[in-house]
Amino acid sequence: MPEPTPFEDLIRRVRAGDQDAATELVRSYEPAIRRVVRLRLTDARLRRAFDSMDVCQSVLASFFVRTALGQYDLESPDQLLKLLAQMARHKVTDKMRRERAERRDLARRDEDSRAGDQAAAGGASPSQQVAGRELLDEFRKRLSPEERDLADQRADGREWADIAAVCGESPEALRKRLSRGLDRVAQQLGLDEASDA
Repeated sequence: MPEPTPFEDLIRRVRAGDQDAATELVRSYEPAIRRVVRLRLTDARLRRAFDSMDVCQSVLASFFVRTALGQYDLESPDQLLKLLAQMARHKVTDKMRRERAERRDLARRDEDSRAGDQAAAGGASPSQQVAGRELLDEFRKRLSPEERDLADQRADGREWADIAAVCGESPEALRKRLSRGLDRVAQQLGLDEASDA
């Protein structure tokens, strides 16, 4: 079996919940995510309602949970960048739609109520790590037993073809089943207003 590439190793470590790998991924991809968001936020009133960091954190939270549960098969940094950019565009669109639908008067919002933008720390604080673990635990609780089993097998690094051979179903059917379950739970928890991928 060939030695995994550094990218494959990074994704494997992220899937396993390695905090250093997650920090490395954030450091590498956060600027690109924020750039995509800023390009989409052209309305100054909407920029006062939420900023690129808000959306970036939401994208990363959704990505880490879904990755830990085995949803994504990523083979290259370019593929990951495209996925994160797509997720960011979806989240911005959802936030813009929600802001406009609720007919909020963004001009009257007190800009000072947001106590300044917080710069992203080099790593997650202990409370952020606990919150991430609690989110993943809650996510897992809401999956059906079958979906949880699929997520566990994917988190252990098993390929869809191997899981399908044991289950007697097609890899695509199993992948879609897990994806639908993850989408359902993400919406229940308010992580995704619409499907990210």
